[in-house]
Amino acid sequence: MNEIILMTISGKDRPGVTAAMTAILANFSVNILDIGQAVIHNTLSLGILIQVPTEAGASNLLRDLLFRAHELDMHVRFEPVNPEDYEQWVTGQGKSRHIITLLGRRISALHISRVADIAARHGLNIDNINRLSGRVSLQESQAESVRTKACVEFSVRGIPPDASALRQAFLQAASDYDVDIAFQQDDIYRRNRRLVVFDMDSTLIEAEVIDELAKEAGVGEQVAEITEAAMRGELDFNASFRKRVALLKGLDVAVLDTVAARLKLTEGAETLVSQLKQLGFKTAILSGGFSYFAKGLQQRLGFDYVYANDLDIIDGKVTGEVTGEIVNGERKAQLLREIAEREGLKLEQTIAVGDGANDLPMLSIAGLGIAFRAKPLVRESAKQAISTLGLDGILYLIGFRDRDGIIS
Repeated sequence: MNEIILMTISGKDRPGVTAAMTAILANFSVNILDIGQAVIHNTLSLGILIQVPTEAGASNLLRDLLFRAHELDMHVRFEPVNPEDYEQWVTGQGKSRHIITLLGRRISALHISRVADIAARHGLNIDNINRLSGRVSLQESQAESVRTKACVEFSVRGIPPDASALRQAFLQAASDYDVDIAFQQDDIYRRNRRLVVFDMDSTLIEAEVIDELAKEAGVGEQVAEITEAAMRGELDFNASFRKRVALLKGLDVAVLDTVAARLKLTEGAETLVSQLKQLGFKTAILSGGFSYFAKGLQQRLGFDYVYANDLDIIDGKVTGEVTGEIVNGERKAQLLREIAEREGLKLEQTIAVGDGANDLPMLSIAGLGIAFRAKPLVRESAKQAISTLGLDGILYLIGFRDRDGIIS
């Protein structure tokens, strides 16, 4: 009867180790049932699950492997595997898989421990752990002025008995330790997203444009109070929007240029959008703000679609009205559907990013809905949330690594 043996090899990494050891396996007509390799700080760990034909002679094979490992200054150990245990393991490979993504400025042992503990307590088994972020020098990591990025991805197997409780545990851990934790189904759609739609105010840009315009009109405090209440979901968006715009009546159109000139892009916005375009993604702005500013971002960053509200202007003055249909939460969701259909995409292939309550409808129907630096209500309601990193942290959620040359 064929023997099943788990062989693990470790030691200083160098070219040729895997080739040398598998060449011996080939000489004995060994079948490879599973193989995995990792290198951490120039130290190799290679595991190979092998099936040794009876006629090959396991003792001769193990002897040759030991001699070759000694010549390579590597450690090797062998562990027999019961065929029944192997079959049970094979059956488990068909279980549902998920990806846990841990993001932060820095990741410590405490963060890893908390994520691993939550996963275990909810019946999930960790199969793989990978670092997606690049290495950071010690000097850079200790400098308070440097905005470092860290990301570790866990591939886990199993179905949590209470998905809601698992999500709450991750949310609590993220809040406790100032990190972000995303939990996603690992399926074909995660690797085939093709459309990303963004809110504008407090998402792509750091400010709420209507608040900036209100300051220029001398009604800043009044508008800011209404804006905050609307973003918290305490006021109907359409009514609050018209109420705020009415306060801008008489504002000179030249002020729009003044405000546009001082708007700052959110950290990582330019990197994210440029990289998405290089990867062939379609991008869109779906904003409850004003098209004047959204179209400026389109020219600057190259968005494929822009939908926002048009300020009514007569004789160079803002009338306090908007023209056309207001882009509220329901309209954003409708536009997401329409753009996806136009591009021939399923909703599962879309990503939506926003920070306010009026973004929740589109966040809820997108394949990946991300609350970005959002209000508590939105963060708790959205599928995923990013609060610690910039917008380019979204690239980690779709599986890209720094070493891919995508995230800079």
